[in-house]
Amino acid sequence: MSLVIPEDDNRLRHVCADCGTVHYQNPKLVIGTIPWWQADQQVLLCKRAIEPRRGYWTLPAGFMENNETTEEAAQRETTEEAGARVELLGLFALLNVPHVHQVHLFYRARLLDLDFAAGTESLECRLFRESEIPWQDLAFPTVSRTLQRFFADLGALTEGQAVPLYTLDIRKRLQV
Repeated sequence: MSLVIPEDDNRLRHVCADCGTVHYQNPKLVIGTIPWWQADQQVLLCKRAIEPRRGYWTLPAGFMENNETTEEAAQRETTEEAGARVELLGLFALLNVPHVHQVHLFYRARLLDLDFAAGTESLECRLFRESEIPWQDLAFPTVSRTLQRFFADLGALTEGQAVPLYTLDIRKRLQV
């Protein structure tokens, strides 16, 4: 394996010296939800039981698997991490995180009931009003920026108004 620019390409790629096969390395998709309990104006967060950022709060999200859609990934991750049943209400945020080779997608989701519990990747799951969110203890900038935008758009969303897809490029590395 060597790192070369293949013919008809413009980027360094890992290429097998024997057979010429190009082994592409592309960004990973992280897919999640913003689970919302409208009756009490609360969002469901999970405290991470795994690294990176063990012990910090996050939205239920994780890596998309092969052979699933982004909506299926969002549903699966919400079930795996929080044991929560949700109805997806549409894509809300798309955040590019190029320095870690990831793209994060978050769907708005309505909690169908309050029957949720921490999965194996979560220490705890609980509902938070905006004023209760542990902003300094959120695991990732993608989560804090998505939640900030969600609460900024909440008035329009609860009135049934459409809001544009939130997009952001996060190029700054997380300081831990």
